[in-house]
Amino acid sequence: MSENDNLQDADGKKEVETTETTPTQETTPMVETETESTNVETTEAVEDVENKDETEAVTEVTADHHVDEIDASNAEDAEDESNAERHEVEEKDYHSMTMDELATELNRLLKHHKIQTISKHVNEIKAEFNAKYSELLDEKKEEFIADGGNEIDFYYTNDTKKLFNSLYKDYKQSIGAYYKEREQNLKQNLEDRLQIIEDIKGLLSVEENMGTTYKNFKELQEKWRNAGPIPRDKYNNAWNTYHHHVERFYDFLHLNNDLRDMDFKHNYDQKLKIIERAEELAQDENTNRSFRELQVLHKLWKEDLGPVGKEHREEIWERFSNATKTIHDKRQAYYADMDKAHEKNLERKEEIIALINAVAEDKGNSHSAWQKKIKDIEVLRDAFFKAGKVPLKVNEATWAKFKDAVRTFNRGKNSFYKDLKKDQYDNLKKKKDLIQIAEENKDSEDFAKVTPLMKKIQNEWKKIGHVPRRDSDKIWKQFKGACNHYFDKMHAARKAEDQHLFDAFDKKVKLLESLKAMELTEDPKADIEVLKAKIAEWKELGHVPQNKRYIDGKFYKAIDDTFDKLKMDKAKLEMIKFDSKLENLANPDDTRLLDNEYNFIKKRIDEIKSEINQLENNLQFFSNVKSDNPLVKDVHKNIANHKKDLDTWKAKLTKVRGMYS
Repeated sequence: MSENDNLQDADGKKEVETTETTPTQETTPMVETETESTNVETTEAVEDVENKDETEAVTEVTADHHVDEIDASNAEDAEDESNAERHEVEEKDYHSMTMDELATELNRLLKHHKIQTISKHVNEIKAEFNAKYSELLDEKKEEFIADGGNEIDFYYTNDTKKLFNSLYKDYKQSIGAYYKEREQNLKQNLEDRLQIIEDIKGLLSVEENMGTTYKNFKELQEKWRNAGPIPRDKYNNAWNTYHHHVERFYDFLHLNNDLRDMDFKHNYDQKLKIIERAEELAQDENTNRSFRELQVLHKLWKEDLGPVGKEHREEIWERFSNATKTIHDKRQAYYADMDKAHEKNLERKEEIIALINAVAEDKGNSHSAWQKKIKDIEVLRDAFFKAGKVPLKVNEATWAKFKDAVRTFNRGKNSFYKDLKKDQYDNLKKKKDLIQIAEENKDSEDFAKVTPLMKKIQNEWKKIGHVPRRDSDKIWKQFKGACNHYFDKMHAARKAEDQHLFDAFDKKVKLLESLKAMELTEDPKADIEVLKAKIAEWKELGHVPQNKRYIDGKFYKAIDDTFDKLKMDKAKLEMIKFDSKLENLANPDDTRLLDNEYNFIKKRIDEIKSEINQLENNLQFFSNVKSDNPLVKDVHKNIANHKKDLDTWKAKLTKVRGMYS
């Protein structure tokens, strides 16, 4: 990977800053001296290096791009040792969250994670929140203008926005304080590390016991490990310079091979363990987890371990590099698959946008049609946010197309309801006119004239369409109150005039209750006289209010039920019941009920005669059959029953005719 190539961090995010080419440990050039070399040769080699810029090591550009990516990520982490914890922050689909959910998630991050580990997440949350709030703001603005408001006067906010702003302000203050303190620490740590490099260089010119020099060298190495984070743009150069002088020191140790070989063996054993772990990670299917641990292994390789013997250097680095390449390639394949998934998400979002446009173009122009379209758009909006991420290069364009589609729909909706509100205000005026009529006549006592008027305006009210919602309940209460006031007054007046009818009704209720409670004796004639007396009493009570006349039907049904319980001849009982019925039908001023009964009886007589004739005709088919045949006997029995019924109905007809005279 070249200097100007964009690098990806462990989360796959493009790093827009360029990083310097990072050499691998085993390819760092070394000015080697043989074990038998003199001190003069070593000094010359060191001086040759020191003539170069002491903040840079002599390196060659590596072609191992997979290693460059690891080094670049570690260089980024070098600014903050705790920055590796950023990988432990759970990745969530912020795009699918509502504004309330985004505010809740921001609050959770602030409470449960170090401030320096959540910047990426906070920025994504802020971008999603602002996009959704901008869409809401556009919608509210269009509604405001559609309602007749002036654009310059528009202002809108809500509790969710206020909460989010407060949380984001807390974040900015905390992250600002953190970076201010970190900047000072990074500067000091860099100075400390450069001083350690100078001290290691100084060991080469110190004339003292080699054991003491080696002990001082190990102490400087420990100080280096504990020196703390430094600026990322200084990380690779500082490490290369440090590593170069560490190797120079080991070359200097040719005077004491035992110490050098002991370190070489230790470093070799530890690097083999690192390689074995890297090879295990190469088999892990969780590519992100493997890459994160691989970063740690490379950091250990570079910062915690020194060189190994020359005979092993190329071999072990090749093995470590191969494992690194396997993990890198799997990770690249993972992101390639993710890109394909993002392309599918893009296709789905394009389909949703097309559906939103189709709904916006729908010509349905009624309130119910628009309510359905509003629900459809809500479903589509929710589906859009849950469809997942799209390729970064088209993210803004896709979002813009989505907002345009929703905005087009909202404009159509607002235009419809603007016209609808105009109609509603016209309806409001019409209903207020009716309220005025009702108010003006509610105290009138000219019931004959005003009652038709009040009924007329009630019917007109029903025909008038909707009014603005904020006025609906208020005007309905006014209108209903005026109408109820009038009709209550009218009913009270009529009730006073017809009080005797209500009194009669109350008495009939009591008489009906006594009839239902009546217990029959063993003397049917006496019971019949009691029933007749009750019928007479009922008629003497007279009329009841028109809406209470149902009581008469209940009474005569109770009379019939009681007659049915009497133990006497059915035909005779039928005539007694008919007599009570005729008394109820008698009305000198209105013979319609009696006419209906007369016509019904005549029709019934004709039907019975027809049935008798049919049965007598049927007997002709049994001319050669004996009279005691069961079928013949059954026919004769039916004829006899029909003739008996005929006599009863004829008697009823005679009584009806007598009622007319």
